[in-house]
Amino acid sequence: MSRFKVLASAYACNPSGALCLHPGEDLTGWRLVGQLARFHDVWVITHQYNGTGIAEALAGEPLPNVCFHFVELPRTLKWLYRIEFGQRIYYYLWQIKAWRMARKLHREVHFDVAHHLTFGNDWIPSFIGAFLPIPFIWGPVGGGQKTPKPLLKEYSLYGRFAEFARNCAQGVGRRMLVRKRCLKKARAVLVCNRETQARMPLKYQDKILYFPVNGIVAEDIKDGLPEPRRNGQRFKVITAGRLHRLKGFSLAVRAFRAFSEKHPASEMKIIGSGPEEESLRRLISDLGLEDKVRILPWLPRHEVLANMRSSDVFLFPSFRDGGGAVVVEAMGSGIPVVVLDSGGPGAHVSEAWGIKMAPASRESVVREMTAALETLYSDRALGQRLGAAGRKRALEFYAWDRLGDRMRDIYENAVSRKGLLDLVIKDR
Repeated sequence: MSRFKVLASAYACNPSGALCLHPGEDLTGWRLVGQLARFHDVWVITHQYNGTGIAEALAGEPLPNVCFHFVELPRTLKWLYRIEFGQRIYYYLWQIKAWRMARKLHREVHFDVAHHLTFGNDWIPSFIGAFLPIPFIWGPVGGGQKTPKPLLKEYSLYGRFAEFARNCAQGVGRRMLVRKRCLKKARAVLVCNRETQARMPLKYQDKILYFPVNGIVAEDIKDGLPEPRRNGQRFKVITAGRLHRLKGFSLAVRAFRAFSEKHPASEMKIIGSGPEEESLRRLISDLGLEDKVRILPWLPRHEVLANMRSSDVFLFPSFRDGGGAVVVEAMGSGIPVVVLDSGGPGAHVSEAWGIKMAPASRESVVREMTAALETLYSDRALGQRLGAAGRKRALEFYAWDRLGDRMRDIYENAVSRKGLLDLVIKDR
């Protein structure tokens, strides 16, 4: 196996996600860097906000094959982070500065390959990948998923405008010369959902491989399967994530209400924080569910997983999640998952370990989620089978060491120009 000198662009790369800017991408970037370091020497260009979290992690567990370089924009531009779409503008500007550092490092190190890890977005391309004169791997990336039209009604006027602005920006981004150059130069493009693959030009489809943006550490799910629910025990529904409009938590609450009217000995936990928390609490109050539905602030990872293991079902009707890390964590925790067949969650889940529903109207989604809860309530054996199968899938496919082994194979085939045919066949 070849050992390469790798330059990794990872704007988000933080084991703690302490600033709560984008904790999911932070942890993904950190895990991917750790996996690359198992087989290669890695130089990472990342944002300065990750510095404290990285230093603390390295003090406890050094990464001897990794060297971090931090890039920060002037403080006068930090106001962009107070605007939802401004964060993308800030990131775009950051990439230009990161590219300057990459050129300097390449003159000193002479890298074998550049790899753009985070942000994983197909319509905001990588300057390092486009212009550094070495082999390039892009991804895993998402971004192709959109909020299904019937569900746009669930957003406020501002939310609908934000989705429209995002769609316009995607159209512009996918026509940019930098993106076209990224696709042309890339030896492999890793995508995390089918919607993003569909956004790639046909002539580049032979470069595309499925690679999830989410994984799980085997130690996190070492405690085994949850105890089966016994007669008389409350039926426990759980969901988790950033309380954002695209997550569909309001539909989960409405489905739980319909279910709990028939089964009053049931409860629901929502773990997370975010801009939709106030409106979600109002909905819970309006539906008279204060004694059955609790919103808990975001908890340490081990506590989230413990809450999953003590629940009967994980409900996650996200409209356009590119990844959906909590779905993989729920699978690893051994409980059945109920998701929309959209984006990352739709890619993670099959009928062997969960229940998927079409992202149609509010009424349709609520009705099908309610039916899924009813099925899992009345058929305990089914819930146990789905939970066991989901845990097996998480261990066999989503464990980070397994994903690292797959990345090793991608490097060996793509960078050494052996071709991706065998890997593409395995994907299918």
